[in-house]
Amino acid sequence: MKYLIYSRDGRILACMLFGAAAWKSAPRDGLIGWSPSMRERNLHYVTNNARFLILPWVKVASLASHILSRVVRRVSHDWMDKYAHPIYLLETFVDRSRYRGTCYRAANWVCTGQTTGRTRNDRYLRIRTSPKALYVYPLVRQYRNRLCRET
Repeated sequence: MKYLIYSRDGRILACMLFGAAAWKSAPRDGLIGWSPSMRERNLHYVTNNARFLILPWVKVASLASHILSRVVRRVSHDWMDKYAHPIYLLETFVDRSRYRGTCYRAANWVCTGQTTGRTRNDRYLRIRTSPKALYVYPLVRQYRNRLCRET
């Protein structure tokens, strides 16, 4: 799911991309409390904010948290229109060596822990990267119950 954010006068300010959630993430999986079989069945109800870019020449105070708060109000509905199922939880990974995650915290996302420094494509435990902070944003109150359903 792609979003382009424009100013009132039609200039592009930012872009966001949501895609498949990480297959496994200890901080997220521990927060949800699901079993591996539940995760396999229900992972499609979680989506990952894979990219968030405010163009470098845009200088507006609190714009990032404002964009996040606006997008989280509509992403599940947009997802439902496109993929025919809702989203219950958003996740994103923040590289703490480059960013502080300030905009996510300001938009009420919760840091649930840190990754081990593996990548999405690291099937054989060979690819290393800097650990990332994992932030989540529940879109419904009972997200744990919904994500841990057997059906």
